[in-house]
Amino acid sequence: MSPGLPIHAVLPDLLAALREGNSAVLVAPPGAGKTTAVAPALLAEPWCKGQVIVTSPRRIAARAAAERMAEMLGEAAGETVGYITRLDSKPGKRITVVTEAILVNRLMEDQELAGVSALLFDEAHERHLDSDLGLALALETQGVLRPDLRVCVMSATIDGARFARLMRSAGAARAPVIESEGRAWPLAIRWLGAMPEKRIEDAMTSAVLTAWRETEGDILAFLAGVGEIERVRERLVERLPATPILPLHGQVEPAAQRSAIRRDPEGRRRIVLATSIAETSLTLDGVSVVVDSGVARHAEFDRAAGTTHLVTRRASRAAAAQRAGRAARQGPGTAFCLWEEGGHAGRPEFDVPEMLAADLAPLVLGLARWGVQNPASLQWLDAPPEPSIASAHSRLEAMGALRPAGSLTPLGERIAALPMEPWQAAMLLAGAQAGEAALAARLAVLLQERGLGGRSDDLEARLARWEGDRSARANSARRLADGWARRAAALVPATASRSNAGLLLAAGRPEMLAKRRDASGENWVSAGGRGYGLDPASPLARAEWLAIGDAQGQTKGARITAAIALTQAEVERHCGHLIEARTVARWNEVDQRVEARRERRLGAITLASGPDPDPDHRVIVDMLVEKALADLGKRLPPDLLARAGFARVPLDEAVLATRAEDWLVPLLDKRRDLDLPPARFAEAALGLLSWEERQALDARAPRQFTSPAGTSHAIDYASAQAPSAELRVQALFGLDRHPLIGSTPLLLRLTDPGGKPMQATRDLPGFWRGSWADVRKAGKSRYPKHRWPEEPWAEAPSLKTKNAFKNAGG
Repeated sequence: MSPGLPIHAVLPDLLAALREGNSAVLVAPPGAGKTTAVAPALLAEPWCKGQVIVTSPRRIAARAAAERMAEMLGEAAGETVGYITRLDSKPGKRITVVTEAILVNRLMEDQELAGVSALLFDEAHERHLDSDLGLALALETQGVLRPDLRVCVMSATIDGARFARLMRSAGAARAPVIESEGRAWPLAIRWLGAMPEKRIEDAMTSAVLTAWRETEGDILAFLAGVGEIERVRERLVERLPATPILPLHGQVEPAAQRSAIRRDPEGRRRIVLATSIAETSLTLDGVSVVVDSGVARHAEFDRAAGTTHLVTRRASRAAAAQRAGRAARQGPGTAFCLWEEGGHAGRPEFDVPEMLAADLAPLVLGLARWGVQNPASLQWLDAPPEPSIASAHSRLEAMGALRPAGSLTPLGERIAALPMEPWQAAMLLAGAQAGEAALAARLAVLLQERGLGGRSDDLEARLARWEGDRSARANSARRLADGWARRAAALVPATASRSNAGLLLAAGRPEMLAKRRDASGENWVSAGGRGYGLDPASPLARAEWLAIGDAQGQTKGARITAAIALTQAEVERHCGHLIEARTVARWNEVDQRVEARRERRLGAITLASGPDPDPDHRVIVDMLVEKALADLGKRLPPDLLARAGFARVPLDEAVLATRAEDWLVPLLDKRRDLDLPPARFAEAALGLLSWEERQALDARAPRQFTSPAGTSHAIDYASAQAPSAELRVQALFGLDRHPLIGSTPLLLRLTDPGGKPMQATRDLPGFWRGSWADVRKAGKSRYPKHRWPEEPWAEAPSLKTKNAFKNAGG
């Protein structure tokens, strides 16, 4: 252990903090030595009698950190210091570096963490879902079961004060933030600017060659993914044939990963092409130059599609700082950035935490196993979003893993006991029940380990290639699958007949069964109702059906990247429990009536369809009810609901929709159309009112106004001026009190004998004694045969002409 590491300046403070309390936050820049120096320093502390567990965000970093610590002790990994990852394990006697998922599984199996003295969360700023979950569970264990457990959060770029507040809110008496200044090697930043006219692999090749010509030392280039790395590598090999061009990503064999981390044994200058796994934790020996593409690939869960897809976006400022810092870990360095300096401030400050973007089904299931049904009861740096929790809960409940209240079912207990995505665990358990645990386990590994068995979208082809692969990675993956198979077989005895890979995949994700929609095999529809695309050149394009294991892209354009072909016969024979026969009603817009068809469906996929000669009348009436409620205004007399509202009786569109079973269903039963007069709909709707409410409706909101002349006029309750009635002014002669509807004056819309509007009033006596004089003058001129008295309130009402009125004895 080099005493010159910057971390040693603050180690005494950190050790004192963990001696006096049980929580601390360590902020140390890249190169300070925190990953390899802190854990060994704890071993001599009086309180540290058990294991020290260090979490690492990635398998490469976990193994490299453990091997470096072991080397510093003059040992091999697996003695004092070791590591545990999913595909490779050499546990240490005192210090074990584990991936974040491994820690979560350990906590689930042993909440007390017996024999563990300290947990160190390294590179916590990356905010992976398992890191946030592991920290939340560890803080609960510390607060409830193990107050002697030391928890330390470590990173180069985290908001230390925020983590400290979280730890104190979880019960820590104190959680000091200890900061190391780090080693200040000079770092020069070269802004190359964006090259939108070039493909990213061409732009990065050009940038790497520029760095090669203008600098010295090994080069580390950051690209978004494996595909980009391979394309840049091909270009660089042509230009620099004598130079080691080394890829560094999760699909690279462990031996090749070690080669990328260490100097070239022959002393040659190297170029390492890496994904974001090289941003943190790792020190690449000899690297003094970084070339950053400025983009990163992140997993994002699409709740609508139910799939996780990879999204390429601009790297955050924090990620860019971490990448650039790789160049100045061992001495002065230079970072070449493939974007403009002026645009740097516009990048997001930090990457979005996985908690806010990932599928939370594993988290919800894990919390239920932990005994927590309400995630808000735990301490989080960012609380899980409620819509994501609700979506996860719904899917787990549909899977049969959760009860409505959120507790685990017996099936959920078994699913939660397997360290994988819930749907993959369900697939593995179905395989164990069918006597195919080994096959199901290998499928699960293939779906998790990108590149294993090649990159074909045909999972069976990848399975076959994996079978013949004898590399270290392939062998480790087989051991992992064998272990999963044994665990599943112990959980579920084999009781069913044997199955094939496609049917096992469908058992885990029945909603992802898909049927071809066109001759080319490019377009597919899934049982869950989503459309998917497939490369027409794929060997799967000729299949009738696919069991989809993975798809990438947004909901409307998701591309199938992993699937297994199935035949119609296999689907019919083995997925019969998913197939239902039912009457489906469709509305014929031309004939304005319901048509009934008998369909056999697997979710959203129609297997067969034809006219239903004897349909379920309930299906038909349900559609009629739906159509009627959609345009009630056209079905009911226009004034009915307005009258009810004016009279304050309980009859409105909300009531009619809620109680459709009581009034619409009897009215429409045995019908195929809505061809009924409004009066029939009104009669049925009024049947919802009690006798007292019907009386109140007629009393408070009468349909007609009877004039002094004995004429009847409909009262309008629907307009903005309601209530109102239109009638000839002569029909009101003799009336010197304004008519009321309840306590509301009726708006009288007065017309002349020809029916033309004259005036509207809510004050008839005022009208007679006011503007009537002008109305009378104009009326006498236009209709001289009709009566226009000076004092109409004193006249007998009549619509007759002057002569007819006189002849009648008026």
